[in-house]
Amino acid sequence: MAILPPTVRPLQPSPDSQIDFGASIEGIDLENLTDEQFTKIHDALYRHQVVVFKRQHKLSAKAQYELTKRFDPTADNYGHGKTIDAKRSILHPDLKTVPHQPQVQIIGNGFVESYEGLENFQLRHPHHRTFHKDHIPDEKDHDYTRFYRWHIDAALYDLNPPQVTTLLAVQVPKGRRQTLLYDDGSDETMDVPLGTTAFVSGERMFELLSPAEQEFVRTSKIEYAPHPYIWMSPAHSRSTGLGLHSEGLELPDSDLPPIDPKKIMILPMLWKNPVTGKLALQIHPSAVRRIHLADGSVIDDLSRVREIVYRLQRPGISPQYVYAHDWEEGDLVLFNNRGVLHSVVGAFRPEEVRLFRQCNLAASEPPMGP
Repeated sequence: MAILPPTVRPLQPSPDSQIDFGASIEGIDLENLTDEQFTKIHDALYRHQVVVFKRQHKLSAKAQYELTKRFDPTADNYGHGKTIDAKRSILHPDLKTVPHQPQVQIIGNGFVESYEGLENFQLRHPHHRTFHKDHIPDEKDHDYTRFYRWHIDAALYDLNPPQVTTLLAVQVPKGRRQTLLYDDGSDETMDVPLGTTAFVSGERMFELLSPAEQEFVRTSKIEYAPHPYIWMSPAHSRSTGLGLHSEGLELPDSDLPPIDPKKIMILPMLWKNPVTGKLALQIHPSAVRRIHLADGSVIDDLSRVREIVYRLQRPGISPQYVYAHDWEEGDLVLFNNRGVLHSVVGAFRPEEVRLFRQCNLAASEPPMGP
């Protein structure tokens, strides 16, 4: 029987959507990936930003890691390094490490008896109440939800942002949807699948800016906070707008682990797509600390920094530009971590088990600016 060549099909958005990214790929055995097939995947990812492989129930953690690594062959450490071991990190409760493949993490919700060498462990799905100043009342929690925190997968201190993240849906609770409420006074809403992962395009975010704003982001850089996921600890910080920024109750430097100034990240606002050359507005909004301007001056008033970043990013996360993936068991989603932002979404009941595998690797090189 003839083996059909791999096929790449752009995702078909709903009539009310203006999404211009995303594709599905069929006809590739990811456990036995050839160089030619990977070239096809690489090209598709950077042209479509998010690619979906269906029916990957049997994909091993090793194959998932090896696929992720092929995008950056000299990278080998999990994207957040050892910072997730810090008990105060906002990430610490959300991740379990696959013992035999430590670059791969287990995330989700609910009690799991046994998986990938781990026994009797509890997963916690991030809930918007831990990060937002105003949260949905408990009695409405299963009908309504919010974006948790728009972000890029990146340590943003010492380690370069990963090129690509891979997410595999192992177990997915089904049967209900939620209404996502924007919490910035716009009264905008979205109907979303339970536990969706929401994506927006950094390229579209840049295209929506005025010419003056485009010049500003082309010539400015973001300085990120040291140890940002401890700095933004939910005990001290609450988002005040769609998980894009928070109200300025972060920890002072004196309460953080020792800071090495050489490890503080100052990155371009715009990151260049390595295949198309297009520019994406890529800012991790809740970790920003200062803006470095073209003339050498620095904006260091945190409230002003966040106001500027919010104004730049907010148009690109309007409902018509958000892709909310409707997860099915066996879905493997790859996304260009240097071209999209994403957010966890949803509120699960304790008995609703959601089991995913995630892999990303701290990159060997920093993002390329304009």
